[in-house]
Order: sequence, then C-alpha cells, then structure tokens
Amino acid sequence: MAKKNTAEAEDLNLMNIVNRQFDKAAQHLSYPPGLLEQIKVCNNVYYVQFPVKFGKEYRMFEGWRAEHSHHKKPLKGGIRYSRMVDQHEIMALAAMMTYKCAIANVPFGGSKGGVKLTPREYSPEQLEKITRRFTSELIKKNFIGPGVNVPAPDYGTGEREMSWMADTYDAFHPGGLDNMACVTGKPVSQGGIRGRREATGLGTVYGLREFLRHKEDAKTAGLSGSLEGKKISIQGFGNVGFWTAKILHNEDQAKIVAIGEWDGTLHNSTGIDINALEAWKAEKGTIKDFPGCKHTPKGTDSLEVACDILIPAALENQINRDNMHKIKARVIAEAANGPTTTEAEALLLSKGVVILPDIYMNSGGVTVSYFEWTKNLSHMRYGRLEKRLDEAKRESLVRATEDLVGKQYLTDLRRKLVRGMDEVDLVHSGLEETMITAYNEISEVIKRVKKVNDHRTAAYISAIEKIATSYMELGIFP
Repeated sequence: MAKKNTAEAEDLNLMNIVNRQFDKAAQHLSYPPGLLEQIKVCNNVYYVQFPVKFGKEYRMFEGWRAEHSHHKKPLKGGIRYSRMVDQHEIMALAAMMTYKCAIANVPFGGSKGGVKLTPREYSPEQLEKITRRFTSELIKKNFIGPGVNVPAPDYGTGEREMSWMADTYDAFHPGGLDNMACVTGKPVSQGGIRGRREATGLGTVYGLREFLRHKEDAKTAGLSGSLEGKKISIQGFGNVGFWTAKILHNEDQAKIVAIGEWDGTLHNSTGIDINALEAWKAEKGTIKDFPGCKHTPKGTDSLEVACDILIPAALENQINRDNMHKIKARVIAEAANGPTTTEAEALLLSKGVVILPDIYMNSGGVTVSYFEWTKNLSHMRYGRLEKRLDEAKRESLVRATEDLVGKQYLTDLRRKLVRGMDEVDLVHSGLEETMITAYNEISEVIKRVKKVNDHRTAAYISAIEKIATSYMELGIFP
C-alpha cells in the first residue's frame, strides 16, 4: 500500500496571509483589541451579478467592490479583470490598499474591485459594455464617486477602462463639477496626469535607491553602493515590470539578467538590453526568441536566477513552498501584491534575505493617483502657473554664473539647467519624496521596536499606528 502523504497544503489564501502579517505586527503594539480588530476587518463588500447583452445573447458576470477602511475618505483602489477574482482576494487587496495608503501618507481609505473575466476573450466593444454596466451597478449602491470611492486601473484594466468608467459616472451625474475625479489612471486627455503610467515601477526603483542609501540596511543583505552594476531579475514584463526594468536599465545602469513573462524567461548574465526588448515585444507580441538571450519555458524560472535583487512584478503567491529553497537573491523587492507566501517569507528571512514589502514598494501607483485626484479637484495642470517663472529664474541664475566665470555652459547642459519644472517633473519629485519619507519611517520602526527586524512587520506597524491615531482622533476609540 502506498504511503499516505500527510503534509498539509500550503495556505495560499491572500486574505489569510494579509491577516497573519497584520497579527504579527499588532502583537508589538498596545492598542485596545477592539481598535485593532476595527483596523483589520473589511467594513463593506458589495457583490453583484449583472447581465450584458452581446447581439442576441445575454451573459452574466460577477463583480465585487470591497471597502476595507473608512478612517480616511474617499476610499481608493483598483479594478481588476481576471478569472481568478473572488471575494477573498478583493477583500485582501482592499486591506493592503488601506495599509499602503497609510505607509505612503496618502489620505485615502483602502478599497478594491474586480470582475471575473479574462479580458482577451472579449472584443473592445464587449469590454466597454461590461465596464459601463459594472460602473452603473457601483453608482446605484454609492460605491464610486469623487468623495466616496475612487477606482483606478489594476490587473487586466488600464486607461481605456478608466475613461469608460468616468464617462459613465458623468452621464449619471450631469453637471457635476468634479466628476472626472471619480476615477484615476485616465488618459492625460481625459483628466489623467503625466507620470501615472510609470508610477508603480518608478516607485519601486525609488524604494530600492533609498534602501541602498541606508548603508547599514543594505549591509544586512551584503550589498553596498548604488544600483549600478547590480544583477537584477524581474518576473513580469507588463506595465509595472516593464517600467521597473526600463528605469533600472537606462537611469541606474543595473544589469537586468532575467525577465520572466507568461511565455517564458529570458536569461543573459551580462544584462538584457531592455530598450531592444521593448521594441521586440511591441513587434512580435512576445519576448520569446529575443536575440542574445537563453529562453526557458516557464516565467517563474526568473524567480530562481542567481542575482542581487529579485523583483516579482506579476501576481500573488509566486514565491512559495515549491520554489522557496531555490531563491538565490539577496533582496526581494515586491512590486506585485502578495508575491511571497508566509511560509516562504519565514524561510527566506531566516537565511538573511531582505524582503522589501509590497505595501511599501508598489505604493507609487496610489501616490500618483492621489496627485491625479487632487489635479481633477483643482481643475489645474501641475506646473501651469509656475513653469515659466521657474524657467526665468533659472535663466537669470545661469547667465549670472556665465558672466561671473567668463564662460558659457555647453548647449545641452544649459538647456537642462534652464528648463522649468513641468507636470511630470513635479509628479516624479512628489513620488520620490513619498518613497523616501515612507522608507525612513519604516527604518525608524525597526530601530525603535524591539524584536522587529524585518521590513514587512515594520511597515505594518507604521501603517497600524497611523490608522489607530486617526480613529482615536475621530473619537471612535477615546
């Protein structure tokens, strides 16, 4: 008789994982149990089944919108389209948004939404019908609005879907002055903001730069210096993974030694030319057969590459019991939501791997969404008032310097020195400041709280303290 396998299956439920991470941090705090429970639980969940007519056929779809915390208003969180969407996932992602906003000092409560579907199985016209109908269902129950709940793009959605949602909301609220602030992640022509597209990837890079600037923190991972020359493997070449790779390659001169996608992993120990790969994928629709690289069939192969920094930028539970012993990175920078399971994290931390958590590393998206929301409320493009004044001041300073030394700057350098700050410059500056401040607060928790030496627990403590303070100041928990 074959021996029965008694090993328990690994718990991959994201809601359970997030709750365990919360509990691990909460045990270091002395707030009343009722207050901690209020911070932890999801306040509201709206589940809807709705029909959409395609020709003579009707199809039913399932959708969710979870509101995790109302300690700040409005609530904020993406809408994802995926066959994997379910209520537990949406609730977990809404909770993570609450903590993410608190860590980034963005004044939103956390929310998340989703529709169970595979986008590539539908035409653009069908997706538009689905999106508009789902938006109308959210409107009926007051789960969307500039001062209530503000969706954004997520897995399977983008600028196009946000435009459809905004237009639908506007049709239901004619004449509303702030209607375009009902969603973020819109095209710039529809009230979006420059810098939103690359925000999550850029925020990941800013987080890595700040980690390396803290020499003692970097030393724990056996790293020093800047990102230049560091070997980096990235799982995912969608929006987040692409921008992370592109910025690291072009601005930081890092070596991207592996890129994993749904159709396999590219390997090159001397570094992949990300700009050439971008053009290749745009033409071919795949990363396969990219010249100068070895190709292996699984996208998860990128997780097991020997590197200094591993960046999972795909889906949750990618680093788990099955591959945790094969991870060779010194630092894991979580650009995706929930990529590391509880069991895998415990093992990796015991081996001295530094994990920079998702609730910090991928907060760039919600940070720039906040900038877009405030832009929509003010009805003014960032930089419009001050750009020319800033340019005039810079020009005067450059001329004074040239007169003083009797020489002129080279043309390209002079152009850079006198150029005034535009919207994208201000957005990038605000994002960098956000990531620096948040990292310093997380690092301060590690120094202040005894027996806390990992970044995830410190990040949760930082978030819980801010949310608890907000509730107590509201008078809910005197």
